[in-house]
Amino acid sequence: MAFINQQQDCAPIGPPDRSPENNKQDRVKTVGMDAATLTYDTLRFGEFEDFPETSEPVWILGKEYNALTEKDDILSDVTSRLWFTYRKNFPPIGGTGPTSDTGWGCMLRCGQMILGEALVCRHLGRDWRWARGQRQREEYISILNAFIDKKDSYYSIHQIAQMGVGEGKPIGQWYGPNTVAQVLKKLAVFDTWSRLVVHVAMDNTVVIEEIKRLCMPWLDVEGACCEPEGAGELNGCPGGACALAEEETALWKPLVLLIPLRLGLSDINEAYIGTLKQCFMLPQSLGVIGGKPNSAHYFIGYVGEELIYLDPHTTQPAVDPCEDGQVPDETYHCQHPPCRMHICELDPSIAAGFFCRTEDEFDDWCMRIRRLSCNRGGLPMFELVDSQPSHMVSVDALNLTPDFSDSDRLERFFDSEDEEFEILSL
Repeated sequence: MAFINQQQDCAPIGPPDRSPENNKQDRVKTVGMDAATLTYDTLRFGEFEDFPETSEPVWILGKEYNALTEKDDILSDVTSRLWFTYRKNFPPIGGTGPTSDTGWGCMLRCGQMILGEALVCRHLGRDWRWARGQRQREEYISILNAFIDKKDSYYSIHQIAQMGVGEGKPIGQWYGPNTVAQVLKKLAVFDTWSRLVVHVAMDNTVVIEEIKRLCMPWLDVEGACCEPEGAGELNGCPGGACALAEEETALWKPLVLLIPLRLGLSDINEAYIGTLKQCFMLPQSLGVIGGKPNSAHYFIGYVGEELIYLDPHTTQPAVDPCEDGQVPDETYHCQHPPCRMHICELDPSIAAGFFCRTEDEFDDWCMRIRRLSCNRGGLPMFELVDSQPSHMVSVDALNLTPDFSDSDRLERFFDSEDEEFEILSL
C-alpha cells in the first residue's frame, strides 16, 4: 500500500511573504510531483492502494490488461489520462467571482476529464502515452491550453461555470452529471479546431438518425440512417481505406456521445452492473462521470467488482503557460495508482461517454450495443433506436445555436438532484 503525504489546501512551496509577481512564478515552478502529492484535502484522499494481485482482467477505456504481468502498462495508461482537479489562485471567474473551485467544482473537473479524453483520442489517438519531462507534441499543448484556468480557454472552469448560469446554476453551485454534459455540448460549438459534435442523448434513448444528421450535416434527415450512394465504395475499396484522415472527417464530424442515466433510486440497481462494466470494454469508451452524492469522480475502468477512477478532490495551484507556449503539465497527470471503489457504492446518477471519430466507428459502436442488449447477463442501461420515437422531443433541434433560448424546455432532464429522471428498473 502506498501512502501520500497530505496537507489541507497547502500553499505553493517556497518562502513566505512573496510579492504577487513572484507568487505567480511560484505557481509555475511548483507544478512538479511535490505540488501534486501535497495537496490532498482530506484523509480519505491521502491513501492509495496499488493494483490488486489478481488474475481478473483490468479494463481501462476499452483496453484489457493483466494485473499480474502488465502493471507498468496499466499505470502508464492511467497516467496518460488528463487529470483535472481543484485549482486555486486563478483569475476571478467573471472578473469578481471565486479564484478557486475547491468544494464545488468536482463535477466540472470530471466533465473536463471526459472531454479531455475525447480530445486526446481526436488529436493524438487512444494509444498515445504521456512521458514525464519530455517536450510534447503541439496537438497535446493545444489540448491543455483549451482547459487552462482562464476566461478565454474553450473548456476552462471559467467558461463552464459561466455557461452553467444559463442552466440555472449560479457560479459556485455543485453540478450534476447531466448539467455538465449540456454545458460541454454548448461550449464545443466554439471549438473550431476540434470540430466535435457533442450529443447528449436524453430519455435513455440514443437515436441513430439524429446522430448521423448531426455528424453528417450534408445528409438530409430522410437518408440519415441509410448509406448514401457511393459511400460504400469510398469506405470499402482500397482507395477509400487509404483515404486521408482529414478527408474522412470532412464527411463525418467526430462524435462525443454523452448519455445521462439514472440507474436506480438511492442506490444503483444491481441489474445494471454487468452492463456498466461492458461499457468500459468498448473501444469507443470515454468512461463515466458520476461518483457519490456531492462527490464526483471520473471512472475510467474496472477490475473485479471495483471501479477505477480519477479523483478531482485535490487543490493544486493554478498553472500559467510558459513564454515559449509550453504548459508545465506534471500536475495534469495522476502519477500515483488510481483510486478504486466497490461498484455498489456508485451513485445511480451518471453520464456515460463514447467517442466515434468516424462513421465506421459509430456503426461498430451501434453493433456492439445491440449485441449487449441481447445478452441475458444484465439489463440495458439505454435504448438504441434507428429513428426518433414520436413521443420524444428533439433536444438538438432546440440547441443548434449557442444562446439556447429554449433551455427551459429541457430543465426536467438536467440534474440528479432534481430527481426527475425516468427510473430504469426491472
